[in-house]
Amino acid sequence: MGFASWPDHAAAGEPQEKIRQTINEVIDILSDEALKAPQQTEERRAKMRQAVTRYFGFTEMAQRAMGQHWRKLTTAQRKEFVPLFSDLLERSYVSKIEGADATKDSIQYVKESIDEDGYATVVTEIVNPRDQNFEVAYRLLKRDEDWQVYDVSIEGVSLVNNYRTQFNKIIRQSSYESLVKQMKVKLEQEKALDGVKG
Repeated sequence: MGFASWPDHAAAGEPQEKIRQTINEVIDILSDEALKAPQQTEERRAKMRQAVTRYFGFTEMAQRAMGQHWRKLTTAQRKEFVPLFSDLLERSYVSKIEGADATKDSIQYVKESIDEDGYATVVTEIVNPRDQNFEVAYRLLKRDEDWQVYDVSIEGVSLVNNYRTQFNKIIRQSSYESLVKQMKVKLEQEKALDGVKG
């Protein structure tokens, strides 16, 4: 049995519509026949990351991922860290959605909650062709009258919290400079994999 979106879009709040728009853009790119060829992998993923960038608050996510270490960073270090972190997180999210074989009809918008402090949660469920459904929850905050995603949890695992645990361990055992070096190596490895798949 397949899942469908709520038929009455007017019943959904602004945060859910923001998530719906983001997901639909990503799925449109995944469904584009011109981008399905193996040699188009890098271009396809680049377009997906561009779509995600418009709706994700990466500075907020980077700050949360660094936790207590964020306030110790200089302005220059923050300017270095945010785009590096953004690229890694985009790739992590995109690869998970890509691997889910999601379509617009396979996504159910399960729950939306909005509080008075300007925070919201939108819970979705994805069912792939193998009937393996999994939950993706988006957490948003309202800044300058616009809703932005500040965390994504897949099957209960927060991407931001996961990164925070890794970053904290590396910084405590070594240094911020070591963390940046490892992040750059990881990013180059993922870019190389895109090239191989292309």
